[in-house]
Amino acid sequence: MTGRGTLKPPFVRSLTDAEEPGSSLSPQLMRDGRELAATLPDLLIEARRVALTVAAGWHGRRQSGPGETFWQYRPFITGESIAGIDWRRSARDDHLYIREQEWESAHTVWLWPDLSPSMAFRSSLSNVTKRDRALVLTLALADLLSRGGERVGMPGVLRPAANRDAAERLGAALMHVRPDGALPGDTPLGRFSDIVVFADLLDPLDEIEAFVRHAADAGTRGHLIQILDPVEETFPFTGRSEFRDPESGLRVLAGRAEEWRAAYGERLKARREALQRLVGRIGWSMILHHTDRPAAEPLLSLHRRLTDGGNDAAARASGNGGGRR
Repeated sequence: MTGRGTLKPPFVRSLTDAEEPGSSLSPQLMRDGRELAATLPDLLIEARRVALTVAAGWHGRRQSGPGETFWQYRPFITGESIAGIDWRRSARDDHLYIREQEWESAHTVWLWPDLSPSMAFRSSLSNVTKRDRALVLTLALADLLSRGGERVGMPGVLRPAANRDAAERLGAALMHVRPDGALPGDTPLGRFSDIVVFADLLDPLDEIEAFVRHAADAGTRGHLIQILDPVEETFPFTGRSEFRDPESGLRVLAGRAEEWRAAYGERLKARREALQRLVGRIGWSMILHHTDRPAAEPLLSLHRRLTDGGNDAAARASGNGGGRR
């Protein structure tokens, strides 16, 4: 299977009558841009709905420190300052208690949706394209993070800022600036920040590895969300089939497509294992998500990773903890 990378599925966009072999992809990119601008308002509404579904289980970083939100009472330890004692709580029994607040400090989280042509694919097994799911997850996560006071940004599109309307700001920015490339590239991200990438991750492995290592070397903690259509897992094609790569325009004709299924599955599995080894070595995380599944699922999985990452970054910044996990 050929395409933009060693495994880029050539079936990620169906052939249209207006696109002949060898034709330029620029008109298609222009159509994609107009379609994106037209659908963003609806995607923002969907993102709000997903965020509300997840919000019930989304909480702060659960660490004692400066802040205004009450966290817990704990017993007073001899030698501590009496300034932290909560006398009203202590009056209830024979013990002294310290009132602790939840640590609050804005943490920078970069978000990146892959909007390359391959993400426009949707099969009959799903109701949404990979691109729309990536955008909904991006906007929903921006909404959730901004509620927690985090700084949210998008490399090359929007500078990080702590605003309650982060999802709306991202949506408005995307209507005017289209992210360039499937990955953020070598954009400086900053130490102790996080980056969450929503992509199909079917680009050349060396390109993905270069991005991951560049970001990790800069002190950024990353989370890769691989978004795939169910067809890209099952390869249900049979008989004479023509496949087209939306990145290069390359077409491949299979006389008996079912004979490719086993080899395709093995290569997909090998690629995923290679990506998991890559992120595992540097302490990043990776989540697989299929577009026929609820959008809330990867956000719930991201919750623990992001909150733990924030605590780890705070400890390193204050000198209370050491290195990358």
